[in-house]
Amino acid sequence: MILQAILANKPAGFIAVAPDMRISAVIDILAEKHIGAVLVVRPQNDLVGILSERDVVRTLAASAAATLDMTVAQLMTSNPATATLATTVEEAMELMTNGRFRHLPVLEDGRLIGLVSIGDVVKARIDQQKYEVDTLRTYVVGGA
Repeated sequence: MILQAILANKPAGFIAVAPDMRISAVIDILAEKHIGAVLVVRPQNDLVGILSERDVVRTLAASAAATLDMTVAQLMTSNPATATLATTVEEAMELMTNGRFRHLPVLEDGRLIGLVSIGDVVKARIDQQKYEVDTLRTYVVGGA
């Protein structure tokens, strides 16, 4: 299975913020949307980074309340790892595991088109394995 199939089954779009947005405003977005990360883009949806809850919490631990007045650009991960529509679920899982991150932006021809989470890829892998087991079970029962 490829990421194109995952994105086809998700609502279109993604949540993005500008690099100069304050962290206090991003926290509101994360909480309101029940999400763990936002993409950081320039006006034409050019991906410049990603900011996760983990980034915010780590900075809160080090800088306390000063974190809320910081900008996204100060905390974001610049130039994050990305995937394409043709990236397989297994490749995405390997990227996320090796990189120790939970959100993977998807680009096509350099254009940002979506975001997949570790939950998305794990669910896709489980669904794929369930399908394979069901297919084998049907084959065995049908052949008996």
